[in-house]
Amino acid sequence: MLTAHLAAAAQGPGFLSPTGVEIAFVLVGLATLGAAVITVNTKQLVHAALWLVVALGGIAVEYLLLTAEFIAWVQVLIYLGSVVVLLLFGLMLTKAPIGRSPDADSNNRWVALGVASVAAAALVWVVVDAFRTTWIDLDGPAQGSTKVSGEILFQHWVLPFEALSVLLLAALIGAIVLSRKDDAPTADEAAPAATAAPDESKGQR
Repeated sequence: MLTAHLAAAAQGPGFLSPTGVEIAFVLVGLATLGAAVITVNTKQLVHAALWLVVALGGIAVEYLLLTAEFIAWVQVLIYLGSVVVLLLFGLMLTKAPIGRSPDADSNNRWVALGVASVAAAALVWVVVDAFRTTWIDLDGPAQGSTKVSGEILFQHWVLPFEALSVLLLAALIGAIVLSRKDDAPTADEAAPAATAAPDESKGQR
């Protein structure tokens, strides 16, 4: 029995004796989850965008704790520096309400919760099934390094990468189109003007 305990201790810390990095990972994960829940529950669009910054920043910290520095900085540059800024510009250009807006609320919360739960379960199942028999070579290059990430991205994920860039471009174009003001009068505005013109000409005679 004593030999078994000594062998287990020699293998390193186990599940019941977490390290400081593991404790920090759990705490940051809980904070990130809380920020994500507030993001989807708040009724103020600007507050939702700011809480999204907190959630995405927490994910970047998780990547740092996993020693994937390159992925962490990509998370900061792409999502925090581009996606959230694009979202805020879209809110400003479309003149979205700053405070609470009844139009932003929906009565389909339970339907949305069910769809999100099914999507989350499917995503977890796909990830677990894909990496169930995958082993990491600890003697090779770090999995979060630039070399390994670039090879994986541009060999196996080229199409999703390009599709995401097209999606962001479409969102930017949509925000610009919605923000443009149409100076040409509409049919309803042109009709009163057309009827008022003959009346004014009769009055002048």
